[in-house]
Amino acid sequence: MSTTKIIAVIALGIAVGAVLASFGLGGTLIYIEAHSMEKNNGWSTSLHYGEWGNNILLRAAYAQVFSAANVPEEAVYWSTTMDSTGARLNGTHHYLMHFPAGGLPPNRAFWSLTMEDAKYSMVNNSINRYNVGTFSNLTPNADGSVDIYLQNAPPSGNESNWLPAPAGTFQLWLRAYLPGPAILNGSYQVPPVVEVS
Repeated sequence: MSTTKIIAVIALGIAVGAVLASFGLGGTLIYIEAHSMEKNNGWSTSLHYGEWGNNILLRAAYAQVFSAANVPEEAVYWSTTMDSTGARLNGTHHYLMHFPAGGLPPNRAFWSLTMEDAKYSMVNNSINRYNVGTFSNLTPNADGSVDIYLQNAPPSGNESNWLPAPAGTFQLWLRAYLPGPAILNGSYQVPPVVEVS
């Protein structure tokens, strides 16, 4: 092989290596950006979703985590795979989300809490319930607070506030449509998911 061909092969190898390295670095930067979103009580969100302008890295990061592109004034999304201690959510445990009186997500349209299994699919269950929210007729406690039960088996006496979980791991999505000022200014906090047994 001539010297010219050897140099061409080396140059091509360097170019291919540089492209692959840039993809690796880009993927790492996207991962870092996606996992540096605002976090509170174990929930991740961003109040800038849909407002990334020319920030390609931010756009790619959001695409990695979320699937929709509403601006915050239209909808805000939170997601979690962890309970309040940082343990992975799993249907072998019983969890509770406790919303204090007046503490349901403020909005001018509706809110919903949805569960997905490890394959990002809705959780098949005996009562065909795939989310709870504004239109679920949740039963409040005597003090006006609302408890949502996240578990595989029905919570005795609290079935109206039950969101059935799979037998294995799962993730939660909370969405507020036409969110109120407390959400948009970042002062509203989604309650943690607490293991109760």
